[in-house]
Amino acid sequence: MSAMPNIVPISELRQDASSIVREAAATGDPVFITQHGRASAVLLSAGAYERTQRELEILRILAQGEADIQAGVGFDIDVVMAEADALLEQR
Repeated sequence: MSAMPNIVPISELRQDASSIVREAAATGDPVFITQHGRASAVLLSAGAYERTQRELEILRILAQGEADIQAGVGFDIDVVMAEADALLEQR
């Protein structure tokens, strides 16, 4: 993401949507859309959106893992590693 955010008033988006979308796709940077001088939406390229969703899913999985550890749910790492070693020895 560039140092300066790309901020576009909604009126400019209405007038030149195709070039604004093209720029977002080319740079991968978000475009902040303002209405009455306030941020109201963010335009992302499909690739940037997909990356964000993958990263969010990883964070959800990590948070669930942390919650499981705190709740005492799961398997001891030594047991898991011993079982993995045993499986690898069978090959």
